[in-house]
Amino acid sequence: MDKDKQRQEISLIGRIFSMESLIFLMGCLSLIYGIAEAKPMNLFWGVIILCGFFVLRMVRKKDWKKHWEEMEAEQKAREDYARRKASGDPSAPPEG
Repeated sequence: MDKDKQRQEISLIGRIFSMESLIFLMGCLSLIYGIAEAKPMNLFWGVIILCGFFVLRMVRKKDWKKHWEEMEAEQKAREDYARRKASGDPSAPPEG
């Protein structure tokens, strides 16, 4: 039981101090420092870091496997259409 508890504690510490949370914390601290000390450069970097944090979260939540499957299906459909059009197939839909 002691090893399980240690593993859970390490996992919790890992989640608390994950890179994502550190990025968010750094952005907040930079923003707060910039406001408190009236330093526009710290405000700028705080905003940039927080924007990057939210972009990172959106990218990590995206289902990339599904995205690449959709891209492959679209590419195949375009290749089929180009092949039908080149062969003069009347079933090819008109452009536009």
